[in-house]
Amino acid sequence: MKLILASASPRRAAVLADAGISFEAVATRVDESPRRNEPPEELVQRLAEAKARFAAARATGPVIVVGADTEVVINGHVLGKPASADDARRMLQELSGTTHRVITGLAAIREPDGAARRELETTQVTFAPLTPEEIDEYVASGEPFDKAGAYAIQGRAGRFVTRVEGCYFNVVGLPLAQLYRILRELGWTAE
Repeated sequence: MKLILASASPRRAAVLADAGISFEAVATRVDESPRRNEPPEELVQRLAEAKARFAAARATGPVIVVGADTEVVINGHVLGKPASADDARRMLQELSGTTHRVITGLAAIREPDGAARRELETTQVTFAPLTPEEIDEYVASGEPFDKAGAYAIQGRAGRFVTRVEGCYFNVVGLPLAQLYRILRELGWTAE
């Protein structure tokens, strides 16, 4: 059965490819704005499902479509993707020397019958204290700009992470073991 990843994220694509899972990536157009007073867990699940439904509506034949949305949460609020270098610095200063949560909503839809699964994965990530120079150097690398929380654990920011409790791949953007379980439940098999 064909698998479609409803995402243009090269990080999510790499997680699947490195795991030997064949898929087709489809970019989605979904308004990712949080709703007023929407808890982060509801936000990621709603967006994951919206992405999966967007791609499923355009898919043909027997297929499983997977949508995902990942956010960094600290002190109860979401750190989205930074809008500027100053915004990235602010986020990294907030993460410095603290533990935060990375949450991913997963949604999988099997077509043509519409069977669906929604899941949530949470990982705790601890950062070492960062100096202003380390933050400036990291921001200057350009890596923070299209990433929730302004960092990529699989990239240069990995050197700042002192502890990960939970799924590492969740922090990259796609909780692989949980996704694999969902795919199997929906009848997917490797081709």
